[in-house]
This record gives sequence, structure tokens and C-alpha cells, in this order.
Amino acid sequence: MLALAACTPADPGASGDAGSGGTLVYASGDAEPTCLDPHVGGNYPQALAATQFLESLVSRDAEGEIIPWLAESWQVSDDGLTWDFTLKADVEFTDGTPFDAAAVKANVEHVQDPDTASSTGWLALAKVAEVEVVDDTHARFHLSAPDSALLESLSQPWVAIESPAGLERGTDENCLAPIGTGPFIVDSWTKQDRIVFVQNPDYASPPADAGHDGPAYLDRIEWRFLPDSATRYAALQSGEVDVIDNAQPDTIAAASEEAGIVHLDAPRPGASNRIELDSSKPPFDDIRVREAFIKAVDVNAGIDSLFFGTAERGYSPLSSVEPTAFGEPDLFDVDPDEANRLLDEAGWTARDGDGVRVKDGQRLELRFPVSTNQSTPAEQSLFEQLGEGARAVGFEVRITPLDLSSWYGALAAHEYELVSAPYTKVGPDVLRILFHSDSTIPAPSGYFANLAQVRDPEIDALLEQASASQDADERTEIYRDVQQRVLEGRYLLPIYDQQNHYLLTSRLEGVRAMPTVSTPTFLDARFTE
Repeated sequence: MLALAACTPADPGASGDAGSGGTLVYASGDAEPTCLDPHVGGNYPQALAATQFLESLVSRDAEGEIIPWLAESWQVSDDGLTWDFTLKADVEFTDGTPFDAAAVKANVEHVQDPDTASSTGWLALAKVAEVEVVDDTHARFHLSAPDSALLESLSQPWVAIESPAGLERGTDENCLAPIGTGPFIVDSWTKQDRIVFVQNPDYASPPADAGHDGPAYLDRIEWRFLPDSATRYAALQSGEVDVIDNAQPDTIAAASEEAGIVHLDAPRPGASNRIELDSSKPPFDDIRVREAFIKAVDVNAGIDSLFFGTAERGYSPLSSVEPTAFGEPDLFDVDPDEANRLLDEAGWTARDGDGVRVKDGQRLELRFPVSTNQSTPAEQSLFEQLGEGARAVGFEVRITPLDLSSWYGALAAHEYELVSAPYTKVGPDVLRILFHSDSTIPAPSGYFANLAQVRDPEIDALLEQASASQDADERTEIYRDVQQRVLEGRYLLPIYDQQNHYLLTSRLEGVRAMPTVSTPTFLDARFTE
């Protein structure tokens, strides 16, 4: 409870009447960002915070359609290589400088600059060769190759638009308080404690699906970091905070019986939550060993026992949010006998005194680094259960809990055979990010997204064909083919959708998760009492 004791309670009188202002207190269990500029690196904790003060060129509505935001309209050439964006006029960053085509150009160049050390944004804009400033309200994107997913990529907070003047301050200063056009402004950041956002009184650039025009109803947001899930929930119950994220399954079940608390379930788009198997080195360079591991573990039993009905088993590389998701449940039937047969066939016939299989003097050990900032306690327990199932057929799974920085280090050094790495990108083009051989090459941040190390020329060709196609039906068929190949190659073990569970006081109305990457937005939020 020490973390909570360090926080001052929210002022009960701060809320006021509906629409009259007040302070919203948000308690995050996600990792505290090391930089508030989502161009730098590009992880989910940055997106959570950045949604409050940065805006993108386009957004996505609840039906999955791309809608206007800072860009009013757009056109693409017949060859898919030129995109013309018409921008909103008379929009200013909160430092008073204008939002215009020059700002769009500066932001794309900032994301693509290796010194920025971008990962998510850099991969999203990889095919943008140049942004031409036609005039103040017209930006022309020139692509090196067609990119049918460009609009989906531009909807993400990792490529949101920042003040060029703010960018020019340099990474260190800009990381502390990026400057956007959004409904709130970064007022202060007390590290290991909280970020304070204050209302942008001049806000006038909501996305097309916003609940109202004009400034946010709230005066202020206190964004606190409370890593312990029980502490976060206790703070919500007591009224000391108004919203919590990373709610645990048992907490969600308990909250459903408690008056005054609302559950917002917002699974992320793009990829499912999955365990990836590194196919580039032993033992998983042998598909029989990959298949044996998958057949040895019982994901469904773990979900049933640990998640209290808050997660549903998935069988696709894509989130169920994506209409193009395709799965093959039969591939994931639990069959220890077949797992044993496959391992025998692959030459792992001997066992040591601990029952672990041995081949050519090497034990069948699997290193599994787990990010404690990104995997919930329930998920970590699931991984432990899966490890026990794998042990029964002769694997030894060594799960190592790590903080986010150390976890990234383990991945960069290829010190894993198994890894669960959430990756959020709007739309099925996330398959290109995760499984194209180009993604085995690190981004400027040092992160590479193809953690299964899939290097299949046929998959590469299909993904490039999907990027080039302007035909939605054709892309759907291609993405289905890619998913089938990845699943049948036993490169991954799908688990469930990437979980986003928010709990909030029922005194709040107008809170929603953005249909882009499921981060909460408080533009329309207000207290009802």
C-alpha cells in the first residue's frame, strides 16, 4: 500500500456538476513511459498517455472505417504511390504554432530519423519516401511502394502529430512534455508518481466521431502510476481514483457485483496475444519440436481456471476485433501422446535425471523471458501452467520475470526460445510487421517485431501483394492465406485477444476507448454529480 499512501486523495468536490470541469484521477498499472513522445520507441504505455494530448491525421470509427481527424479528406493515385491529404485549417498546437502541411512533413521525418530511435512508428511509415508540402492545407505523401494500410497506420498514436517547434527542442526536453493539438496539455511529470494534464481551452479539432465539439469538459487529469493491482482497485473503491487500467480477472469479477463501478472491455486490434516460437535456432528450427510444444500445453484449461470468463480463447494470429481474423482450432488440440511421438521422431529420445529430454548432450530447455509490466499476474500464472504441461513431455521451460527494459534487452540479444510480446497495430497489416522477413531486422530503436524469425519467401510475397492491392476482397483472401501458413508452420501459439480492461466510477459518463488502438479518451468525459 506504500504506492497509494504516496498519493493524495482526489478532492470529492473537484468533480462538480456535469460538464462543469473537475479533476479526473487515472491509476495506471502499465509501465511508466521513459519518454512521453510516442515517436521514440513506441510502446503501449506511451499510447495510453499520448491519446490525451496528441492527435492523428485520421481515426477509425466503431465499425472499423477510417474517418477524418486532423485530415479532412484524402485521395490515392491509381498506382497507390501518391496520397494527397487535405488538412483542417485554423488548427494550432498548444504552443500557438500552426498545424499545417509543413508540420506533417516534419513529423514524418522525425519518426523516420534514426536518431529518434522509433520502432512502432518507424515500421508503420516504412514505405513513405517523402512528404511534399503542396500548400498549408495540402500534404502529399510519396511512397516507395504501394501501402494499402497507410490510413490505418496513420490513425495510430505512435505517428501522431506534434509541434515542430517542440520537436526542435531535442529529444530530452520533448520527451518530458510533447506539444500537440489535443484536448489536454502536459502540465507536469513527476516521475514514479504522476503526470498532470490540464485542459486545452482552445481545443477545436476533434475526430469525426467525437461526442461534442470544443474543449474537454474536465479541467484536469492526474495520471498516477500504481503498479499493484490490488492497490489500484482499493483506490477505485474508496473514491481516491476514478479510472483504473489493467484490471485483473478476479477484480473484474468482483467489480461486476459492486454498485458504482463500470467495466469497459476494449480488446486491442491487430495481433492477438500469443506465444511465439523462435524458429531460427534449436530446438525450434525443427517444426516437429514446435508442433510438439503446442500439442503438449492446454491453454483452454488455464484460461478457464484463471480468467473468470474475462478472456476467450483465440486461435488466430489476429485479434477477434479484426474482421479478417482466421483460425484453425484443430491445430491446437492437446495431445501429449502425439507430442511425445514427435519429439522421439526429432531425436529427443533420451532423458536426464529430471525427466528433461536430451539430444547430443543438450537438454530440451526453453528460455521464456516475461515482461512483468506487460503480462498480468493471471497471464504469468497461465504461462507457468503451460510450462508444467510442456514438462510432462520432456521440455524444461525457464520463465524469467523481467522489467520492461531488461525484457527488451533479452529480446535484442535473442535470449529466448519462447516469448509473448504484445504488438498493437490497426488492421491486418500487422501480419506484415510480425511475419515478413524484413521484420527480423531491428528498427532504429533496436526492436525487431518478427520474434518468431519467420523467413518464408512465399509469405513475404503474399504480404507484399496485400500491401499493393487496393481491392479489399483480394486483401482478405491474401491475409487468410498468410494466417493459415503461419499457423500451420507452428510459429506461434495464439492465446486470446490483447486484453484492455478499464474499471471506472459510475459517476463518469462519456468515457470511451478509441476504436484505433483501444486507449481511453477523456475528451467527452464528465462527472454526473
